[in-house]
Amino acid sequence: MRINKYIAQSGIVSRRGADELIEAGRVKVNGEIVTMLGFQIRRKDRVTVDDKPVIIKNFEYFRFYKPAGYITTANDEKGRKTIYDILPDSMHKFKPVGRLDKDSSGLIILTNDGDLIYDLTHPSIKISKVYRVTVDAKLSQKELETLASGIEIEKGKIAYADIEVIEASNKETLLEMTLYQGMNRQIRKMVEFLGHNVISLKRIRHGTIELSGLKKGQFKPLKPRQIKELRSYIDKIANKEEEDA
Repeated sequence: MRINKYIAQSGIVSRRGADELIEAGRVKVNGEIVTMLGFQIRRKDRVTVDDKPVIIKNFEYFRFYKPAGYITTANDEKGRKTIYDILPDSMHKFKPVGRLDKDSSGLIILTNDGDLIYDLTHPSIKISKVYRVTVDAKLSQKELETLASGIEIEKGKIAYADIEVIEASNKETLLEMTLYQGMNRQIRKMVEFLGHNVISLKRIRHGTIELSGLKKGQFKPLKPRQIKELRSYIDKIANKEEEDA
């Protein structure tokens, strides 16, 4: 196993964070400093960070229905309500996989598995995230095509999405939008570029994990089958992107 993956599985840091520890000379294998990022370790090897043993954790995984009005962080300098205000103390050790802004609702995966967090959020692995979005206008075909083809929401940053119209009236459009990027407030900025506003935004799927079956504020552990399906999906996406590179 690559050493950065092993360290990430301990929950200390993500794989990216593990690479930084390795480059800083803070990682040892069997008492010897290792600085090669791709270093392979064996099961019997003893790995330490700052001379403290790296111990693989028992990982836990949950899906959580975030209500609107809460931010996705542990602490907020502005004193806003966070998801941890509604989660029990026993859940405070788990980190969210990605974020939803304050006004958005829907699925958040919570875990102590830094390796999985890395795989689901790193921009090099384009994991799908599906949202139900209500816009305060009837969108034209041209506007729908613009959303799908890409919009420069920030200088040098092109945001795009797969678009499906669920319902449309003279005043509103309900869309299903699938993202493969992780830009801040991406959907809202894309809609605002068209001169409209998002009325509601809810994430209904992240990778293979779905929101269905949860009530607002509720969380449930992922089943082994769900975790296995998610990992298989991640590996399939990562392998395809390596082949296309």
